[in-house]
Amino acid sequence: MLVSLNWLKNYVDITDISPEELASKITKSGIEVDGIEYVAEKSEHVVVGYVVSCEKHPNADKLNLCQVDVGEEEPLQIICGAPNVAQGQKVAVAKPGAVLPNNFKIKRVKLRGVESNGMICSLQELGIEEKYVPKDVADGIYVFPKDVTVGESVEPLLNLNDAVLEFDLTPNRADCLSMLGVAYEVGAILNREVKLPSPNPKEGTEEAKDYIAVEVEAKEANPYYGAFVIRDVEIEQSPLWMRNYLIAAGIRPINNVVDITNYVLLEYGQPLHAFDYDKLGEKKIVVRHAKTNEKLVTLDEQERVLSQDHLVITDGKDPIALAGVMGGLSTEVTDTTKNVLLEAAYFDSSTVMKAVKSTGLYSDSSTRFTKGVDPNRVKEAGLRACELMGKYANATIAKGVVAYDALNREQKQVKVNVTEINKRLGTLLQPADVEDALQRLQFKFEKRSQEYLVYIPTRRGDISIFEDMLEEIARIYGYDKLPYTLPVGAGQAGGLTERQILIRKIKGIMEASGLMESRTYTLISENAANTLISPELTEANYVPIELALPMSEEHKYLRLSFLPEILRILTHNRARNEFDLGYYEIGKTFLTAESTLTKQPEERLRLAGAVTGNWVHHPWQQENKLVDFYVVKGILEKLFNYLNVAVVFKPCKHKDMHPGRTASLHLEGETIGFIGQLHPRLQKQFDLKETYVFDVDVEGLLDAYKNEPTYEEIPKYPSIGRDIAFVLDHTVLAAEVKQVIMDVGAPLVKHVSIFDVYEGEHLEAVKKSVAFHLVYQHPEKTLTDDEVQASYEQIIEAVKKKFNAYIRS
Repeated sequence: MLVSLNWLKNYVDITDISPEELASKITKSGIEVDGIEYVAEKSEHVVVGYVVSCEKHPNADKLNLCQVDVGEEEPLQIICGAPNVAQGQKVAVAKPGAVLPNNFKIKRVKLRGVESNGMICSLQELGIEEKYVPKDVADGIYVFPKDVTVGESVEPLLNLNDAVLEFDLTPNRADCLSMLGVAYEVGAILNREVKLPSPNPKEGTEEAKDYIAVEVEAKEANPYYGAFVIRDVEIEQSPLWMRNYLIAAGIRPINNVVDITNYVLLEYGQPLHAFDYDKLGEKKIVVRHAKTNEKLVTLDEQERVLSQDHLVITDGKDPIALAGVMGGLSTEVTDTTKNVLLEAAYFDSSTVMKAVKSTGLYSDSSTRFTKGVDPNRVKEAGLRACELMGKYANATIAKGVVAYDALNREQKQVKVNVTEINKRLGTLLQPADVEDALQRLQFKFEKRSQEYLVYIPTRRGDISIFEDMLEEIARIYGYDKLPYTLPVGAGQAGGLTERQILIRKIKGIMEASGLMESRTYTLISENAANTLISPELTEANYVPIELALPMSEEHKYLRLSFLPEILRILTHNRARNEFDLGYYEIGKTFLTAESTLTKQPEERLRLAGAVTGNWVHHPWQQENKLVDFYVVKGILEKLFNYLNVAVVFKPCKHKDMHPGRTASLHLEGETIGFIGQLHPRLQKQFDLKETYVFDVDVEGLLDAYKNEPTYEEIPKYPSIGRDIAFVLDHTVLAAEVKQVIMDVGAPLVKHVSIFDVYEGEHLEAVKKSVAFHLVYQHPEKTLTDDEVQASYEQIIEAVKKKFNAYIRS
């Protein structure tokens, strides 16, 4: 919400307080002021001038030679290139010596041999943003109304001396989406009177009911609909002061009728809509739910296909507006409009929200309806607009309002007790302090013994219970006055949970291994959403979740994997000549098997990473070692060893991975991720060299983790090493053989490692030789050769039997 302080001065006296001080007080009271902007930089020596004469420049076809009276003895000769300059206009003139925004200094100059003493200015040159400049003067100078005085400063006339506060409103403070709501807030903060408009339109002799009828079929969605009839309007510019206030509030002026509806929207927080009365098919308004596939062309010239969830305003037959969101093009007010039907209505917030979500149409009106408007201001806002149209559009207002009215305007009642207030806030407030806060808020109340019965104005829809009133009293009393006290009661020092400690340890292991942490978007593109998905997610038929209203095509789906975004980071860095890269990320993925969501998706923690380039690079020793499968496997094994979980690596196929260098990860019989080299196709797509990735389900690891502290005494006796090489079928996994050796050799075999794999000459094509190194050790004695040999032979027999293997000689 943009709040013009010059506009606000019409309702509450703030002349003795600076914009910065006011912003500070408002922020301290609970509404954050994001910033202060001035409508324009200060301009010196810019005044109203009268164009006495305007002739063509003798030496230039596109320039005009003007004599301009600026209230001095002699008129100024000014050369102007604006296409709309003409004799008899009152314009903004920067005299010689004037300084315009961006430190643009005006001097006496010669243009094509003719002297020019100043400049006739456009609104843009005076510092007003292009997007707020009215279209009729966007390409030329600004022309003042006839009633301004020659020689007076343009600053107050164009509101250039205004400051605008930007409110960052929380959803509950819908009351401050209006100037009157802001006036109440500032009045309470400064303890000053609030002056409200009292609309009293001058009505004609004709009755509104003779021109229009109102029928509401969707009564729950539209408990109040008021129709005002305004005849013989004259479409022209709105008054200068109104145009200034709209520009300060971030709205471009259009014409007097449209500007008045926007002005009242901002003043009262009540959306209005003006229809061209003569374009109505029948002189009847019917509010109903739309029919399935019914169509409406809205003011943005887009055809909308409606459903039964949409509430529409019809002329008795066809839709002419999407209720609370946007009007229809067929009844738009134009320069030829003579008679206006003005709508002032109360629409159910959830109904309007459904229309906004399904159409993607967000407007100032829909924002206010979805947050809630004041039921007691609906009709009054309509009367205010009628008053202004009678005054500034020379219109005749038909008597009365034709309305359907089943609107609940009752005030809520909340009881507050001084003792309970002090107990909650830790204060020593007296009844007089509470009464002062209520009076400043302009809340009526009755004192009943030790408590107050407070009547909540309907403008404050956010207040309904004692806690709401407690907050109001506290902030008006002053948050900075509340005592600093420590909570009373037993307490203990905080600490990390075991889960938090483990997640931090996982990060530590990744970083100690040489990887850098990344933070990527939760929302990704459709192509990325279906890339590099872990096998267990594919098998469970999990699908990417599509957003109903995505910000862009690149941020349309909730992620199932971090890897596409991590690869994008690698690509970004390689394009900047960084080639040795390793990244990891730990975070949430979002899982569902439903094509249409009926419940919240499961959020599951995963760990993923990608590595490319050199893993070892020693320039002095001229040693380079590229990343390979076993480097990444070693990083994960370090993690699994720390967590003391037995994860098995098994060869697998994956559409996005290299067909011969990919393994799935298995824990207690369940797949928990994968590891391997990117498919060459994908590497080319991301413009990467050989790249290895991994993706692990962290939740599965944490579930299997058992915190069992163990202690093992340092061995006092020597160990004995033995080597053994088995010839195995190609399909046999070395990890499975290693596990058999450990199981059979326990407890004497302390460690088993693979030190050689051989394929080729002297071996069948379907065979491979895998060599293991075994370490024997006993904690209480020195092992004999016989004991080691006996265990060694048992291991050989077990492997031969289980894997149909034989010893390589």
